Amino acid sequence: MGLIRAAVAAMGSTLHDQWKEYIRCDDLGQDILMKKVSTPNGVISKNSAIQVAPGQIAVIFQNGQILDATAEEGIFTFDQSTSPSFFAGQFGAVFKEMWGRFTYNGGTFKEQAVFYINAKEIMDNKFGTPAPIPFQDWSHPIPNQMTGSISPLRVEVKCFGKYTFKISDPAIFMSRIAGTAEVYRKDELCEQMRSEVIGAFQNVLNELGNSEHKTPVLELPSSTDEIKMVMDQKVFDQPIRNRGLSIVGFVVESVTLDDESNQKIDNYELSSNQFMQQGTLTGAYANAVQDAAKNEAGAMNGFLGVGMMNMATGGMMGGVVANAGNTQVNHGNTQVYDPYANQAAQLNQARGVDTSQNSVSQQQERAVKGVSFCPNCGIPTNGANFCSNCGAKLK
Repeated sequence: MGLIRAAVAAMGSTLHDQWKEYIRCDDLGQDILMKKVSTPNGVISKNSAIQVAPGQIAVIFQNGQILDATAEEGIFTFDQSTSPSFFAGQFGAVFKEMWGRFTYNGGTFKEQAVFYINAKEIMDNKFGTPAPIPFQDWSHPIPNQMTGSISPLRVEVKCFGKYTFKISDPAIFMSRIAGTAEVYRKDELCEQMRSEVIGAFQNVLNELGNSEHKTPVLELPSSTDEIKMVMDQKVFDQPIRNRGLSIVGFVVESVTLDDESNQKIDNYELSSNQFMQQGTLTGAYANAVQDAAKNEAGAMNGFLGVGMMNMATGGMMGGVVANAGNTQVNHGNTQVYDPYANQAAQLNQARGVDTSQNSVSQQQERAVKGVSFCPNCGIPTNGANFCSNCGAKLK
């Protein structure tokens, strides 16, 4: 028993009535995965015509066995005197292997019928992660000062998107999923498949977040090709393949971070900006010190400006000030020392080091050289009655 392709001329309406039965199936659309079509008495007579439309696979059954099958579009004549044709294209080997041993758990199917299977790509299947899933985001690296290495920022994301699939093995699909149902719809499969797609996608995320791929979290929607490649290479969709199905397309439409992850990234960006600003201010401070040293007419005023800069940055430039304290500028009899020398004195005092004599000697040296300094904070006073820095009375 087998299918014989009908002559092209026989497809015309004038010869339509030459066949005893004419079996066909309307377009299955995107919702029907398999549909059974038979004759009124459940028997396909010799020389009956079977039409296969584009995007369809026709499987002829009798008593629980595959008699023949084809995924080639056209009109075929059913001839019980011939051997199965077994379409030699995409599914030829599949049907040939299953022929003669295809049963449903020992049961029998006591009539002949054609089962039309949808061979098209099934579109617009939505998925979404019900809860946030972890992702290692290498676009926000965290340095480890002890080891000199970096590690990714751990965030939690929710992803939404769509996938497409198709029936890749009709025999397995029928034996494990559709059986001999009159109609098998996509809705009967979607919930289970959606759960398996999410599981496969989570495995893909673990791969994309490792040290090999380092995919930024916010670039996941544009990583469609990479997602599908990783899924195929690692066969993360094996449970889906075991049902005779395969994922064809996979698109991430949106990525949403949970509140804690958003806060992590905000803090990361804030810290990065502060670090950059500190680097910029350090350079500006150094330039200010150099400019003050070069200013013959206003060296003291220049250093006063540096002091104001340090006050404005909340003491952030203290480390730079300590280094600047070693700078001496000679202009005739004028020698300028660190205006924040009292800070070192206070530190020594806290350590129990007696610096009073040294301080007196320094003040005497400064007085001899004609420069007045505030006895409280140590900055040049320029003959003022009150210190412009700490407000102490000078006269």
